Amino acid sequence: MKILVTGAAGLVGSAVCTRLATAGHDVIRAVRPGKQPVGDLGTRVEVDLAQALDPSDWHHHLEGIDAVVNCAGALQDGMTHNMAGVHAQGPRALFRACEQSGVRRIIHFSAIGVDREQPSAFSRTKLSGDMALKETDLDWVILRPAVILGEAAFGSSALLRGLAALPFLPLMPSTGKLQVVQLDDVAETVVRLIDKAAPSKLSLEIVGPQQLAFEEIVARYRNWLGWPPARSYLLPRPIASLLYRFGDFAGLLGWRPPVRSTAAREIVRGAVGDPSDWTAFTGIRPLPLDDALARRPVSVQERWFAKLYFLKPIIFVLLPLFWISTGIVSLTTGFEKGIQLLLTGGAGVFATPSVVAGAFADMVIGCAIALRRTARWGLYAAILLSLFYTAAGTAILPALWNEPLGPLTKIGPILVLHLVALAILEER
Repeated sequence: MKILVTGAAGLVGSAVCTRLATAGHDVIRAVRPGKQPVGDLGTRVEVDLAQALDPSDWHHHLEGIDAVVNCAGALQDGMTHNMAGVHAQGPRALFRACEQSGVRRIIHFSAIGVDREQPSAFSRTKLSGDMALKETDLDWVILRPAVILGEAAFGSSALLRGLAALPFLPLMPSTGKLQVVQLDDVAETVVRLIDKAAPSKLSLEIVGPQQLAFEEIVARYRNWLGWPPARSYLLPRPIASLLYRFGDFAGLLGWRPPVRSTAAREIVRGAVGDPSDWTAFTGIRPLPLDDALARRPVSVQERWFAKLYFLKPIIFVLLPLFWISTGIVSLTTGFEKGIQLLLTGGAGVFATPSVVAGAFADMVIGCAIALRRTARWGLYAAILLSLFYTAAGTAILPALWNEPLGPLTKIGPILVLHLVALAILEER
């Protein structure tokens, strides 16, 4: 079969593409413009689901297609995400285009519990997309997975690894039970239901066999990573609220932290359901978390990732603050001293414009690193400017190498930190 998979660069989408390809299907991977899915598993097409709001936007993508799997999703609105477009408006146009193009088979990923309760815009838009599909006469299957975990570290599976590396476990208040499900089981579900002869007009809850508290899941990951149990602490609500707001702000800058206000509303409900229909229609018996972890021997890469997880946001907070603050200091309290240093080095009439230009360059670099879309170029610019500062300082004032506070010597460790930031920038 020739299958179009939307959201193919995501955690679920990439796993689904891989499993469909290994099952012998011809996979067309639909990704947002500029996104590059991992691997070479089929043709790649660019389409922004949130912008393709008319059926005509999809017709040329559906030529020769036998089935569609919609894996696209967004946790919360942000600089690059529009939940209404991704969950409801775009899929509605896609479903209508499928009717018009004769593509009958649709597998659509929703989320557990959205049919029972909608505590956030995430749930409401997901449910709207589900209802749009049910209104069609297509051979549809709606999959409503709980928290999906797997070998790949992204979203919840990355957060759990990061929390497992902490010497203590901070717990958010009012968290419900979770029936985590394995990514491999989710991908296998798509393979078994994509066939034209498979049952249709189904809504299936894709959940694991165990109801676990959040701290129990983290404890299992910590044990798998080979570390002793950690003590848990319940965070006060004001601190938890502050963390969620910080996550929201990071989302507005284009980053995708799992701890945001949408998560705060959704975790109260938890993620539990009944897997009996799923098993009955597919024959899949969901794998318990302990069994899934036991099948994957822990590696040094896993331990490195877990320990770096919470260092990454710290790095990407400190670097913008470092560059922006140096620019501000250069224009305010350090302005006269900066000019004096350059005059001592013989800069002459170029002293004042050099200080001003350097200050603005620092602030622009800091802002660029803070924005996810421009972070890579901001880091490159920071490295180049640091090398320039080193060369210029050596040429104009070589005595700075002998300063007890080491203004030029410290550029070396700063450069290394920027290289580390580049190495851990990508989330997938």
